[in-house]
Amino acid sequence: MQTVWLTGAEWLAVLRIGLGLWWLESWRHKDRKGWFERGTGIAWAAEVAAEHRWGFVRGGFERVVAPRPRLMAYVVVYAELALGLGLVLGFLTPVALAGGLLLNLLYLVLMIHDWAEQGQNAMMALISLVALFALSWQTWSLDHAIGLFG
Repeated sequence: MQTVWLTGAEWLAVLRIGLGLWWLESWRHKDRKGWFERGTGIAWAAEVAAEHRWGFVRGGFERVVAPRPRLMAYVVVYAELALGLGLVLGFLTPVALAGGLLLNLLYLVLMIHDWAEQGQNAMMALISLVALFALSWQTWSLDHAIGLFG
């Protein structure tokens, strides 16, 4: 493979780190006080789920998220932070990539009517998939430095 300026493995690391920065920005711009104290994020998601065209989304939200809105707010907000840190630092990278892929797919399905969100989540999921299957933790990562994941 020929590349410009960096090696292929280094470009994959750039892609992984960029995805991590995207997750960190998602975490940074969240109104955590609103999410944790007023329940704004989960309340918004409940409205989206209630009007969703697919019954399994409505039902899944009612069974999993609705009974525990405070816990789910913490899970969502801190999952985004953990994903961002894991990808930027390259620590437990395959776990972060798989987790990010799943979270983006959940977001994509929940917000199927919102074209802007669909684009963002589809692109983040694609980057996760490429970075996962290309073993992007082989360069510029703590995983590589300490010998995790071969």
